[in-house]
Amino acid sequence: MSQELLVLDAAFVEKHLDMKACVDLMTETLINVETGEDVQYLRKAIKMPNDNILGLMPGYSNAGYFGTKILSVYLQNSQEGYPSHQGQILIFEKEHGQLKGIVDATSVTKLRTGAVSAAASKVLANPDSSKLALLGAGEQGESHLQALLIQFALTEVTVWDRDFERAQRFAERESTKQQIAITACPTSQEAVQDADIVCTITPAKTPIIEAAWLKPGVHINAVGACTADTRELATDIVQQARFFGDNEESVLHEAGDFLIPLNDGAITNEHYLGTIGQVMQGTVPGRLTKEDITVFEALGMAVEDLAVANYLCQLAKNQQE
Repeated sequence: MSQELLVLDAAFVEKHLDMKACVDLMTETLINVETGEDVQYLRKAIKMPNDNILGLMPGYSNAGYFGTKILSVYLQNSQEGYPSHQGQILIFEKEHGQLKGIVDATSVTKLRTGAVSAAASKVLANPDSSKLALLGAGEQGESHLQALLIQFALTEVTVWDRDFERAQRFAERESTKQQIAITACPTSQEAVQDADIVCTITPAKTPIIEAAWLKPGVHINAVGACTADTRELATDIVQQARFFGDNEESVLHEAGDFLIPLNDGAITNEHYLGTIGQVMQGTVPGRLTKEDITVFEALGMAVEDLAVANYLCQLAKNQQE
């Protein structure tokens, strides 16, 4: 017996996915992975002949659904006016395996990524953090700014991008939109030197920040680099930091920020302290002192996308009733 298939486009996602609700949902999901309520599988990234990536990202939830995100990753798009990540989320009901929804993945990925970083920052950053640095002035810059403004009483934001004019446009647009002072910086060093929270959200392949540029107590959300041979953080940052990830298997297979220093002998496997979900649970200690540098390595999990897709499908279904 078939059920009606819901198809939710980007306009529906952006209209109905409240950022505060998304931050709360991501916190719940990260904990659910640790309890076994949600099951995250290692994603498959297929490098295509055109040097771009087709990503297949499956997950399962005992809450009644499973599915996958199918995504194209064209990193050069961020400089050409197109989203770097585009695709769809396919969500099935678990009782009979029927496809119940197809949800735009680009908008979900944009919003939930910022929400995950905000949820991680809530438990790792100093609670009085007031200065945010965004390294990357694309759609993830917008998402992270929106999400972190919910969690912290920010008074100052800096933004850097390899394209300085792009950073300037971001600062002008978002300062008006969010009603907060945003300064575009010509160098990443200038952007991060006074920051309490740093978000690296670029397609960089080599480090864009170094430990000497950071003040004690900073928290870093490392989001942009998502393959074993790319990174945004210099080795000395990783060496000094309390290092956490969203998923251990992903960190040990895909996180160049961790794997490159590991393979160089600069750190050991023990330097990875656990998942952000474990910190949220209280089973792994996060920040120990106000001066600690903390890093959250965010590689993204399908269960995050599926949780949002399920939430939106339920909203759409309720609207129809």
